[in-house]
Amino acid sequence: MSITQILFWFLSVLALFSALMVITSKNPVYSVLWLILVFFAISGHYLLLNAQFLAIVNIIVYAGAIMVLFLFVIMLMNLNKSNEPQKNKWLKLAAALAGGCLLLVLVAALKNAETKSAIAESGTGDIGLIGNLGKALFNDYVVPFEISSILFLSAMVGAVVLGKKEASSHPSGEEA
Repeated sequence: MSITQILFWFLSVLALFSALMVITSKNPVYSVLWLILVFFAISGHYLLLNAQFLAIVNIIVYAGAIMVLFLFVIMLMNLNKSNEPQKNKWLKLAAALAGGCLLLVLVAALKNAETKSAIAESGTGDIGLIGNLGKALFNDYVVPFEISSILFLSAMVGAVVLGKKEASSHPSGEEA
């Protein structure tokens, strides 16, 4: 068994265990922290598939930005058992029934799916390398890239202009 296979199985078990902990955790803050661990395990899989750009973007965007935002929202909402409304047992039964139906639909859809025996090449090839992405971005797509950078710059300037308070008048009543 190679080190790549050992890492794959370790990251798979870590991702599945963390995903189960997201669902079963009573505290929503702990659920968010477990979800961050799931994102790190998925980024590890991306690294094993030689997709460094996807791994870095997954960590920065999902684990970094979105999960921190979720964590702040959950902490600001102050969710705990004392202020949570009690759910009816019929509502819980309906949720379990809907989840079971979804599982049946997924199993039925995947039952006849063709599975290919091709194995992803890990650690070989140069498809997901950041250098190749940069070459394509700055050679083949340089004009759309520069246009999008100007668009982002104008959006930032617009946000600053809209967010800036209007000029206030002096206490004497004159404008500056």
